[in-house]
Amino acid sequence: MQAMLLDAPGTPLRLVERPVPTPGTVQVLIRVLACAVCRTDLHVVDGELTEPALPLVPGHEIVGRIEALGSGVTRFQGGERVGVPWLGWTCGKCPYCTGGQENLCDQARFTGYQIDGGYAEYTVADARYAFPLPDAYGDLEAAPLLCAGLIGHRSLRMAGDAKRLGIYGFGAAAHIIAQVARYEGRRVFAFTRPGDHDAQAFARRLGAVWAGDSDQPPPEELDAAILFAPVGALVPQALRAVAKGGVVVAGGIHMSDIPRFPYSILWGERVVRSVANLTRADAEAFLELAPKVPVKTEVVRYPLSAANQALDDLRTGHLQGAAVLVPPGRQS
Repeated sequence: MQAMLLDAPGTPLRLVERPVPTPGTVQVLIRVLACAVCRTDLHVVDGELTEPALPLVPGHEIVGRIEALGSGVTRFQGGERVGVPWLGWTCGKCPYCTGGQENLCDQARFTGYQIDGGYAEYTVADARYAFPLPDAYGDLEAAPLLCAGLIGHRSLRMAGDAKRLGIYGFGAAAHIIAQVARYEGRRVFAFTRPGDHDAQAFARRLGAVWAGDSDQPPPEELDAAILFAPVGALVPQALRAVAKGGVVVAGGIHMSDIPRFPYSILWGERVVRSVANLTRADAEAFLELAPKVPVKTEVVRYPLSAANQALDDLRTGHLQGAAVLVPPGRQS
């Protein structure tokens, strides 16, 4: 099979030929139909996440069909279409796992980080961490749901019942969660890179009541803000934008350092919190909700061999919606 391989952080991915993997006892072999490109992939490739299992096939927003099942797999059949997200394995025994917080498991392993992912024609995944996908979505359209959607939805839940919601960084996750927020009757205020009028127009098209530069204050106080942009300087900016009792949610796995800020902008029972990974319950809940909204994902298709270009387009902000890689010969 063909795969895009990361040999060392900070180096371009290499197109290689590898043997098709064999599924273990509780794994399924998946023929990849599409794999979305996530900002977390950038953090892995650029070396900002420091524990990859190298050499590595990145990618954790995988849509594919099951080609073979391990002897212990009972929940799927051959030919079923499934999605594989970031969370790839947990111990199932620690206090986090037994307490409903498997996303915090210290032994967790992650797809496209410690487990080879979906920048390939085939991959294997633990069947317990793969999910049936809604029939309403094509392969490319379903792929961004598996991280941009899942982590975005968890971030939205962490924001509580906020009616005036700010979203900083209007990329793949934001364009999905803005739709969910509007479905729930919230008012969305979108913050983009300064001067990015295309992204601001995109946000308004998806129902934002206001869209402007991230270094500007909103026209009114917010009840909560979600930061999808990995820019630590936006934390104090968002704290200044939320009302007393408001919540600022950091929705990414990596962020640049947060600068010093005066206690006065935190005072008033404002809260800053992070979102870490996802649980299988998150996946089940969001994949059930998405077609009800209905969430419409906007995708840009790239051939698998153009993964480096897709990553660079994401890195430089030249994407609207989500980049999705398609292996050769797939007609998704």
